Amino acid sequence: MNKVTVYTTTTCPYCVMLKNFLQERGIPFEEVNVQLNPAAARKLVETTGQMGVPQTEINGQWVIGFDPESIMSLLGR
Repeated sequence: MNKVTVYTTTTCPYCVMLKNFLQERGIPFEEVNVQLNPAAARKLVETTGQMGVPQTEINGQWVIGFDPESIMSLLGR
């Protein structure tokens, strides 16, 4: 089972696209809104060095931005 976590903000259109992309394919994910969770935002920057969203963690590997090909590749599809 893949562990997928999507880091988002409330106002990010690519975050919505990414969540829709995963939902349409029946891929379960956990969403962390870094706008509402400053501690998660700090952890994200410390981990990836990136401020922007969406960022997706799949089994410990990171995809920055809305990148369906990389996401499907990490999911083994």
